[in-house]
Amino acid sequence: MPQVHSKQCGRDEQAFLSHLFPIIARAGSETFKTVSAYSACFEVMFLIPKRNIALVAHDNKKDDLVEWVSFNKGTLALHNLFATGDTGKRIMEKTNLQVSLLKGGSYGGDMEIGALIANEKLDYLIFFWDPLQSLPHDVDVKALLRIAVLYNVPTACNRATADLIISSPLFHSAQYEPAKERAKK
Repeated sequence: MPQVHSKQCGRDEQAFLSHLFPIIARAGSETFKTVSAYSACFEVMFLIPKRNIALVAHDNKKDDLVEWVSFNKGTLALHNLFATGDTGKRIMEKTNLQVSLLKGGSYGGDMEIGALIANEKLDYLIFFWDPLQSLPHDVDVKALLRIAVLYNVPTACNRATADLIISSPLFHSAQYEPAKERAKK
C-alpha cells in the first residue's frame, strides 16, 4: 500500500504538480494528496533532482525570457537558478524566484557562466540571444555557446527549445544526467 502525504500548496505549486504528476488528486481547496515517494510544494521532491539552471538573455530578448520564466515559475522554483545582471534582477522582480546573480553579460557574466559549465556546476543553459543584433561582446557569446557544446550542457537559445527542455521527462528524471564531455588534452 503506497504512503499518502498531505501538504498545503499555493496556486503555483498546484499548477505545477497537476501538470507534472497525473496521479495527484485534488482534495479540498488547497490540499493535494501525493502518492508514494512524491513530496509536494517547495520541499525537495524525491524523484526530481534539483538542477542548476543558467538564465541569460540579450537586451532585445530579456522580456521574452522573463515571460518564459514567469510561465514556468512552478517548475523553476524547484531548482537552483543563476542569471546575469539585469536579466536576473528582472526575473526576481517579476516572479519573486530566488536567483543567484552574476555580473552583467558585457561585464563578465557570460564568462562566469562559462566557468560554472567548465567546473561542471551547471546542468542547463537557457540563453535567449538575438541573432540580428551585433554586440561588442559577441566573442563572449560565441565562447559561452562553444563551452556549453564542449561540455554537453543542454542549451536552449529560444523559447521553443526551452519549452522542449523543461517539459521533457528527462528533465524531471533522477536517473538522467547528460554525459559530460571532456576537453581533449
